[in-house]
Amino acid sequence: MEYEKYLPLGTILKLKNQEKKIMVTGFMAMPKNQNNIIYDYTGCLYPEGFLFPNNMLLFNHQDIEKIEHMGYSDNEEKGFKEVLKTIDQENK
Repeated sequence: MEYEKYLPLGTILKLKNQEKKIMVTGFMAMPKNQNNIIYDYTGCLYPEGFLFPNNMLLFNHQDIEKIEHMGYSDNEEKGFKEVLKTIDQENK
């Protein structure tokens, strides 16, 4: 199933080939040791949440298999999503 890129914070999802659910916690993360790679999302395990700094998950939109619960969205979130899309296009 196709979902719009940059899902709202708090969205609960399943990644392809993964059993645990993930909660979206952020966007456009660049790992320290991978200078030119930008991941679409940061996340944490659900329901455990953010436990340790090295426990943050990085993944891309195409890795999403299923949305379990959509996070909160309002006009501010929608405007921010447009900014993310613009930055994403500039980095391609």
